[in-house]
Amino acid sequence: MTHGDKSLVAANEVSGTAVYGADDSKVGTIDRVMIDKTSGKVAYAVMNFGGILGIGGDERPVPWETLTYDTGLGGFRTSITEAQLNDAPAAQEGWDRDRDWETRTYQTYGVTPYWI
Repeated sequence: MTHGDKSLVAANEVSGTAVYGADDSKVGTIDRVMIDKTSGKVAYAVMNFGGILGIGGDERPVPWETLTYDTGLGGFRTSITEAQLNDAPAAQEGWDRDRDWETRTYQTYGVTPYWI
């Protein structure tokens, strides 16, 4: 039996994980992940950003494909900028059931939607 680095993580353990930009500066924190019930794929990480010590920030769902885990940082790395987060469609009530909203969001970040 081989024991290597733990690559599996419980969804609730992702909450609170820092997200870093290309320059290693902290961009935000993951609040929760959204999983497609049918496919089992992680669709979004709902990210808090722009606040001070987690207070007063904004929240944006970002496509999971825009994040990669960096063991050296102990958090996720992304090429998303704060300007992109500010320009992204805000999560209104029902956003997670609105395919038009999802399409605009995926277009904002330039990645292929999880349902395709």
